[in-house]
Amino acid sequence: MSASTHWLATAAAQAVLERGGNAFDAATAGAFVLHVVEPHLNGPGGDMTGVFVTAEAPGTPVVLMGQGPAPAGATVEHYLAEGLELVPGSGALAAAVPAAVDAWLLLLRDRGTWELDEVLEFAIGYARDGHPMLGRVGMTIAAVAELFQTHWPTSAELWMPGGRIPAEGELVRNPAYARTLQRLVDAGTAGPLESAVVAPAGTRVVSPAGQSREGRIDAARREWREGFVAQAMVDSVQTPHRHSSGTDHRGVLTLQDLAGFEAGYEPAVTVEFRGRTVAKTGPWGQGPALLQTLALLEGFDDEYLDPSTELGAHTILEAQKLALADREAYYGDTDVPLEYLLSEEYCAGRRALIGERASHEFRPGSVPGRAPYLPPLRTHYTPPALGAGGSAGLGVGEPTVAPSGETRGDTCHIDVVDRWGNMVSATPSGGWLQSSPAIPELGFCLGTRLQMTWLEPGTPSTLTPGKRPRTTLTPTLVLRDGTAVTALGSPGGDQQDQWQLPYLLRTIVGGYSPQQAVDAPTFHTTSMPGSFWPRTWEPGGAVVEDRLGEDVIAGLERRGHVITRAGGWALGRLSAVVRDPATGVLQAAANPRGAQGYAAGR
Repeated sequence: MSASTHWLATAAAQAVLERGGNAFDAATAGAFVLHVVEPHLNGPGGDMTGVFVTAEAPGTPVVLMGQGPAPAGATVEHYLAEGLELVPGSGALAAAVPAAVDAWLLLLRDRGTWELDEVLEFAIGYARDGHPMLGRVGMTIAAVAELFQTHWPTSAELWMPGGRIPAEGELVRNPAYARTLQRLVDAGTAGPLESAVVAPAGTRVVSPAGQSREGRIDAARREWREGFVAQAMVDSVQTPHRHSSGTDHRGVLTLQDLAGFEAGYEPAVTVEFRGRTVAKTGPWGQGPALLQTLALLEGFDDEYLDPSTELGAHTILEAQKLALADREAYYGDTDVPLEYLLSEEYCAGRRALIGERASHEFRPGSVPGRAPYLPPLRTHYTPPALGAGGSAGLGVGEPTVAPSGETRGDTCHIDVVDRWGNMVSATPSGGWLQSSPAIPELGFCLGTRLQMTWLEPGTPSTLTPGKRPRTTLTPTLVLRDGTAVTALGSPGGDQQDQWQLPYLLRTIVGGYSPQQAVDAPTFHTTSMPGSFWPRTWEPGGAVVEDRLGEDVIAGLERRGHVITRAGGWALGRLSAVVRDPATGVLQAAANPRGAQGYAAGR
């Protein structure tokens, strides 16, 4: 089974499975297609996180760490000297070391079975020969067209060929990215390749010609980190260009930054909830905030856990506010007291704070020996360079992008499970087309993940060379009786785990099927400082789908929630794959919102 946020990525992943590849081959193929077909939501210059299990160890979730750190030159002092108060939301100063491609190639090398050329043939084909333009891609380009034409001419040339925005459904191409991928393949090819060998799940294939399959993939990784791709990325940041701050700056990425980074693996962080084990990344991502929320909700009776009722929605929103306050106060690529934050003693005290009324306060908890970081609580922010008549507000719905190129966190997602029981959930992101000026010879741009760091000293996520920004990317695995049973995730920045939580409650507690849980109306809180520039919050804010019902919405308003109605089908882009270990029966579900996500299987 395959499920993702775009039908062509799902189709590519499923084609790999049908031809004998395993879940890791399939997910990698689908992920590179996402770079091509959802360029407004992710790109090769961005990042990704994944969590997976293998058929040989179905009870041991592993995190695929594809979040690059801040470059050596990304110091607080440098950014302040540039006249900045926040890390910009667009432009090369917001770029962490790109990590997505290296992470996918690492997973393919160690857990896949296919050759790199076969895995990449789908993405190369769509980039070279064309794919239908998404309407949302056109909307994104239109929102930043003036920026492109006035300040980022390389982006205008790539995304507005001939000075026009391609129409929805029009066949569009990215030949530069196709050439980039082909050069990665060629870097690992020492003479003609024999036909790819399909091996049992998890086994490694060695070429009779001598060089191993792993060696060929590693050669492509070196070309990415040290060869023509790295050189082009570094050259591109040398030209000052407009940032979301309204001012022009050079980037700080160097060849040493790129050569010194490699993706890797980490153990997952887990929590028990209603007989399930839920697995997430460490606190360098926001994933443990979902675990904290589940630990808070574990102490409530089931009637408090129904997202379709006033009582349930209120309880869930209040629990999320508490967990997200702790995310701001304690999370980062540092020593985070996560064991204490997930302990029953701590969660019992936090649970007692949930009352009948909606809180409009920022309430992080107290950890012995730690002082919680209290971020600036701004409801509005305009960069000094833009003045009173400057930055326009974000548009409603997707894509959430301002004319400055600033994007309020959105991305892609893919889930795959194969016949053997290998299962992977992955969230590729960053490097979207509106991040920074396009690099003409590569066909993509750099990401903006550093906007999730602070320029204030002493915070758990202060901008620090070599440290990872606290990413919002947060895929999920669910295990039952020691075996993975569900892989799921969603795009959505700060909303990713907030939209996954109702799915988990509805399937684990409410008995919903995966597709019923994806389809059901959802909501999220905005009552915390956002992870993305300009880092504002809405005290007591709650965004709801109208389908939640007039009685429920009115009840939430009576309880003091500041409600924003998002429409009937507007929130969440979840996908999921499910495996019953007792029967081997597989299921998949995809999001109907936007008529773009797709699930497939056989």
